[in-house]
Parts: sequence; structure tokens; C-alpha cells
Amino acid sequence: MKKIINPFDYAKEICQAIPAGVLLTTKAEGRVNTMTIGWGTLGMEWNKPVFTVYVRTGRFSHGLLEKNPEFTINVPWGSFDKKILGKAGTETGRKVDKIKAYGLTLEAPEIISVPALKEFPLTLECKVIYKTTQQIRDIHADNVDFLYPQDITSSDIPRNCEAHTAYYGEIVKAYILV
Repeated sequence: MKKIINPFDYAKEICQAIPAGVLLTTKAEGRVNTMTIGWGTLGMEWNKPVFTVYVRTGRFSHGLLEKNPEFTINVPWGSFDKKILGKAGTETGRKVDKIKAYGLTLEAPEIISVPALKEFPLTLECKVIYKTTQQIRDIHADNVDFLYPQDITSSDIPRNCEAHTAYYGEIVKAYILV
């Protein structure tokens, strides 16, 4: 069962969860993948509720988003296995079926094609309405030195030399799985 919510009524809980990690779930070509994100923005853009995610260009999830511009944001609500956030942020979906490996339960979405995750029940269903890839030359030098060091490879986690693509996802449905 799903309790339909207004995401802004839960803005404090969503925004407080982001630094510790929430899950970004994507789906394309029959593959569902989830990854931990610690950056995200909840707000309004073009008079629409939006959640913006930032995904490095070399990530498996980036490729899935390019093929299917829809995603869910899955926020912890109540008790959950904190180890999942650590694993989902350091293992790649290219090599690991994270849904199976972490014992996650897919829940049918309401509007988009990407499922929710039962274990992370506060869910935002999002359709990408705009995207842009950040230009490292335009990022403040302090952030480049720390977050985009050019002397390491693109496979290093969590910091590496790749820029992020910002995906602005219109929140088309929000709910808590109960």
C-alpha cells in the first residue's frame, strides 16, 4: 500500500537524509540499478516540483539515465540496513546486481517505469525535464581540488576526475510505502 504525500511536507526529512545517503534507482533495457547519492536538491523549477540528482558521467547509473530519463529517489524511513548505503555507493552495477545482492524488494511504480524500493519507503518518482553536464573549468578551484582531482582515474570512488551530469527530475508522484 502507498500513502500518497506532498514531497514538500517531508522536505525536512528528505533533505536531512541526503548527506547520509539516499538511493537513486534507475532502469533501462531490463536492468534495475540503485546507487547511493549524497548530493541532491529538492525544489521548484518551471513551477514544477523537482528533485535534482548529480551523477558522474562514467557511472553505470548515468548510462541507464541516458537510455531511460526516469528515476526514483528512495529515502530511508524508519529502521533500515545502513550497510546497503555503503555498498550501493561503492560497488558498480556493471558487475553486481545490487537489487539481488542486497536483498532489496522492488515495488511497482505509479507513473514511471522505475520501481520503488520497499526497504527505503519514502519514494519520489521523477521524470527528467532538463539535464546539463557540469564543466570542471567552471567549478570553484577548492571544489575541483577536493572532489574532481585530475590525478586519479575515473574508476576511483567516491572522488574522481569526472564531472557530474545534473538531472532535473520533475516529481510526478510521491509516497511512502506502508
